[in-house]
Amino acid sequence: MERLFQKLEIVPKNKDLYRLAFSHSSYVNERHLKADYERLEFLGDAVLDLVVSDYLYRHSNAKEGDMTKTRASYVCENACFRYALDLNFSDYIKVGHGEELEGGRYKKVILADIFEAFMGAIYLDLGYDTVRKVLLKIIVPYIEDNNITFFRDYKSALQEYIQTEQRTLQYTVIKEEGPPHQRVFTVQVSVDGIIYGTGLASSKKEAEQEAARSALEKLAR
Repeated sequence: MERLFQKLEIVPKNKDLYRLAFSHSSYVNERHLKADYERLEFLGDAVLDLVVSDYLYRHSNAKEGDMTKTRASYVCENACFRYALDLNFSDYIKVGHGEELEGGRYKKVILADIFEAFMGAIYLDLGYDTVRKVLLKIIVPYIEDNNITFFRDYKSALQEYIQTEQRTLQYTVIKEEGPPHQRVFTVQVSVDGIIYGTGLASSKKEAEQEAARSALEKLAR
């Protein structure tokens, strides 16, 4: 993990926090340890939102709604997954034997969650100023490259498309599976009672977005 610290230009005080940030529940359960990364993920998620919100407020004159959409693009699961890949997080993740066989250290949902957990660890260990500096170093290049976006509000786009034709739109969760810490939701979207798209993701919101994207592709044909 020393290479990671050097790349981010940080000097940890409590390395146990960072080891915890990379410990998946499957690893913790196999070794009968006390905790996994989930509490740090909760904290890191809030830190990420604050840092990106603060940056957008200070560096743009966009309205609230536009800033919300922009923030969503750079704090969503796809974005955190990309940041984790850039930092080679798969080299450091600790997963259980079964999860290892299933490719757990390369799964999008796990990598994205651990990115947030790692930021939570930096915040607790080195403070807000340091985690802000680290996050901006990672994220700002993507924000400044207007050709890169990780998230599009497909639900709003689909809603606008449907409204022009006065049709009804409905999202339905048809399946929810996996353990509590790693849920997978399957959502279908229907237009006037006809199913137009299906989406799978680790949250209902992202599954709805995937379903909306699928529907837009079908409606555009």
